[in-house]
Amino acid sequence: MAASPLSSAGKKIDVSIDQIISLINRMEGDGIVKRYAIGGAVGATFYLEPVATLDVDIFVAVPQKTGQVLLDLRPIHDYLTAHGGVVEGEYIVLAGWPVQFLPPTSPLVEEALADAVTVDVDGTPARVFAAEHLAAVALQTGRAKDKARLLQFVEAGVLKAERFQAILARHGLVDRWREFERTFLRTMP
Repeated sequence: MAASPLSSAGKKIDVSIDQIISLINRMEGDGIVKRYAIGGAVGATFYLEPVATLDVDIFVAVPQKTGQVLLDLRPIHDYLTAHGGVVEGEYIVLAGWPVQFLPPTSPLVEEALADAVTVDVDGTPARVFAAEHLAAVALQTGRAKDKARLLQFVEAGVLKAERFQAILARHGLVDRWREFERTFLRTMP
């Protein structure tokens, strides 16, 4: 389960993510988003040890009108503020958690959203990126914290190798994975 968010003073805020998930499930049921899935550090905690994180990344597919070019997240903000959310910069604070709603930014993230798995969070169903997609997104993003998370996935043994390799191949990440292996996973003589 995900660790609690940190306040701006760096102290843990003791709140439950199931409140957020319930609200997001209602939002989906009301047609504000077509589909959602939790990604990022909070998504990873469904497979790995909990980590301290500042926010929840929720990836969303948003209904679009015919001919609409730009993605409009305003309906999400309007819905959630009407249900007690508070906008703070790029976040909407829900039940004490800063939540960021993100559209899929690549074919990999689109696939991760479409193939998200349903998990039970204290009796509430929630969709989360599969471990293999979280690891592939971390590899694609490539920041230091993403590489550290990727190492955690490997060391925890939660990745299904064949599925992970197929995702890497579909999204042109095989060479990047080989470089990651050479850099971080090679056996020392």
